[in-house]
Parts: sequence; structure tokens; C-alpha cells
Amino acid sequence: MDTLLSSVTSDSRVVDAFPGRFGQYEFPVDKVLSNQARLESNVRSYPRRFPIAIKRASGAQIEDTNGQVYLDCLSGAGALALGHNHPEVNQEIVNQLSAGLPYQTLDITTPVKDGFVNELMAFLPAAFAEDSCIQFCGPSGSDAVEASLKLAKLATSRSNIFSFHGAYHGMTNGSLSLMGNLNAKARRSGLMPDVHFFPFPYSLRCKFGSGGEAGERASIRYIESVLHDQESGIVKPAAIILEPIQGEGGVLPASAMWLREIRRITSELGILLIFDEIQCGIARSGRNFAFEHAGIEPDILVLSKAVGGGLPLSCLVFKKKFDAWDAGEHAGTFRGNQLAMAAGMKTLQIIRRDGLAQNALNMGEILTAKLRNLQQRQPCIAEVRGRGLMLGVEVVKADVMDVLGQPLADPELANNIQRAALRHGLIIEKGGRHGAVLRFLPPLNITEKQVNYAAWAFEQAVGVCAR
Repeated sequence: MDTLLSSVTSDSRVVDAFPGRFGQYEFPVDKVLSNQARLESNVRSYPRRFPIAIKRASGAQIEDTNGQVYLDCLSGAGALALGHNHPEVNQEIVNQLSAGLPYQTLDITTPVKDGFVNELMAFLPAAFAEDSCIQFCGPSGSDAVEASLKLAKLATSRSNIFSFHGAYHGMTNGSLSLMGNLNAKARRSGLMPDVHFFPFPYSLRCKFGSGGEAGERASIRYIESVLHDQESGIVKPAAIILEPIQGEGGVLPASAMWLREIRRITSELGILLIFDEIQCGIARSGRNFAFEHAGIEPDILVLSKAVGGGLPLSCLVFKKKFDAWDAGEHAGTFRGNQLAMAAGMKTLQIIRRDGLAQNALNMGEILTAKLRNLQQRQPCIAEVRGRGLMLGVEVVKADVMDVLGQPLADPELANNIQRAALRHGLIIEKGGRHGAVLRFLPPLNITEKQVNYAAWAFEQAVGVCAR
């Protein structure tokens, strides 16, 4: 599995790592892939973009059943903070299996659960942790979002929820109701009512036609004006829910100023502020949590993905004064996943011990610089953005504008680049408006040599497709 690492020299040139394979590789279909297509539902999505079957994986590398090796900058949609099969996390799982405790304990406590809770509280900003409690939800992030909505409505006795254009909070009924993407909701009916959407900061496609700080201030003014206007038609909400860095919406980081202003508004009006850090949390942004860049705190923090060390786990951390639950009012059979708590505890310890938040910041800066250098030479790249190791590249039709005078998204080219990147041994995600944003979510412990490879492979893919 070391082949990919050895294939990149210090100046990022590739040397005969996979002769006759990369660039022309056509992903031969084997029995495993054929069985998946034959037996699995049409709802499968990733196999349509990544026609591979994984044989084994280690760190940031994946090997498929045909012997091809890839650099994984998807990381289970951000769930694998330390990449694949980290030896210390694996050993922690083995230790847990040998300890004789149940796999699942509902919400009955164990030493493993106590250790995880203490480790998570130590990972949080001290002031926030001191005044907060934790709630374990079902294993998916969607369930934690559902719990946050129920809690906000209980605590405030109000029903309205504010969400944002581009938002992604999950696929269950309530969380899907908060989603900005219309395609995902096109065939759904009976979604949760009383959800209102507002513009999220997006300089390239600013709803107010200004972009930058001016666009963000216009966004704040619009939200505040609605809340203070007796003729706005929108009743004061129980909560505002947002991702400090939108993921599926196209890797859109809200500025510290904008987040502080949202915090000010919600505090002044008694509205709960929910931060969904399911993807952008756990050191991915270069800080332990993305909200720390703004120096503020949420009322409710939603966590999943990396918090379980790659195993299914989700939870809320919220201020104790909002703990309005009656016993068992939100429950789930698998909220006591002991293996995930063991893996999550060890993952948080390793991130702190090895300074991986800082590594995410450093490696993110290197990758961003390389991608922006490519942007200067490729007019199909409209913007490179993000924070830490959560980065996005927006692909457009060069010199073509849409009806609003904004760069016209090019989803076909983005799709081709993603596939070409795979042929060059690089796995990246896609998202954003029209699926035209290519996304990098590598492990937090990615090395500079691996970053160099990712940048090289991406440049090759763009060069092939953008001719």
C-alpha cells in the first residue's frame, strides 16, 4: 500500500508508479461489482461515480479488487478522521471486544461510555463544556438533527425553524425539510412545515448581487428585518440551524463576522442557535470545531460522522438550561454503541495528542495554494474555497454567465473531472449547485507528500477534461 506514497517526489512529479494504468484505467467490472448492480436497489449512489470494489484500505489509501490503489480524499464523507484502519483505533476496538461488555447498552452507562463523554467534553471549548450536557441519539446524524429540532421546539414552545439555502442536514423527514437542494425533495410530500429559508454567504453567487462582506451584511440585515417586521408573515422561530461550513451545499465557509452576527441576533431575540458540525467538526476546519473560528458558542451542537471514530454514533451537546426532555422522550435502540464510543474516544485522543487540527490547517493551506495556482491557469475553475481540510473547487463554463450574470455551473465537466481524477488514483467528492463543486475531505493526518499527489492528480484530471 506504499506505492502511491513513493510515486511522488518533492516537486510533485510522478515517477512510473502505475505504468499503463493511470490516465487510461477503465475500471474492469468484476463479480463483486456485478453482484452489487444486480442485487442492490437503485438508491445506491456512490458506485455510480466510483465503479470500484474495495479490497483493503490503510491510512489515506484504498486498494480495489483489481489491484488499483487510490488516494482517498473522501474519507467516508468525512467520517474517517484518521483514514482507514488506524492501528491504535483498531486496537481499541479489539480491546473493547475482549472486555466482555455488550455491543449495545441503550443508554445504560459503562466505563467506555464514561471515558468517551469525558474525552468529548475535553475536546470542546472549556466554557461551553462546563455548562453543557450530552445526549446520545440514534447512530445517524439525521437522527441527531431530528432530536435537536424536537428539543428546540420543546424548550421554546415555538414551531418555526430557520434554515439556509444550500443546507444539508440529513435525509429523514424533518432533516430533509431543512435541506436547500430541491432535487432531493422533488418527489417527497408531507415534509415538516414551518421551515423558512434564508440566503447563506456565497460570494460567487451572492443573492444580493454584491458578494464579500457587503453580501454577508446584506444577509444579516435581511434576516434581522424579517424577525423585526410585523408584516413579514414569518413568526419568530424556535431555532436557527446552520452548518458553519456548508458541505453538500458546495463547501461554503461562513465568515467569523457573519456567524457572530447570527449569534447576536439569536441571543437578543431568545432564538436557539443550532450548529450542525456533523461534517465540519472534529478538527476538520483547523480548529476542534468550526464555530471556534468565530469565538462564539451554539446553544445546541450536533455531532456524528468522525465523532464515532468511523463507527456509527451521533450525539447532541447543549446548554443545560435547555434540557427540557422528559425521560425517554427521544430514544433509539442503537444509541449505546460501545464499539463506536471506544473508537471515538481513541480518535479524539489521537487528534489532540498529534496536533491534527493544526495539521489540517497546515495541509489545507498547502492544498489550497496548489489548487489556486491551478485556478490561475484553468478558466473553468471559478473559485477555490473552504477551511482546513474541507475544500471545494467550483467548476464553471469559462466566460459564460447565467441569467443572473453569475458564472454558469458546468456539472458535466465536474463529473468528467471526478472520473478522470479516479483514473489518476484520486477519490474526491462532488456537491454544490448542480453538482459542479469538487470536494476534498482527506484524513486529518494526511501528509504533505499525499497532498502533493492529490494536487498533481487533480491537475492531470482537469487538464485532460478542460481542453
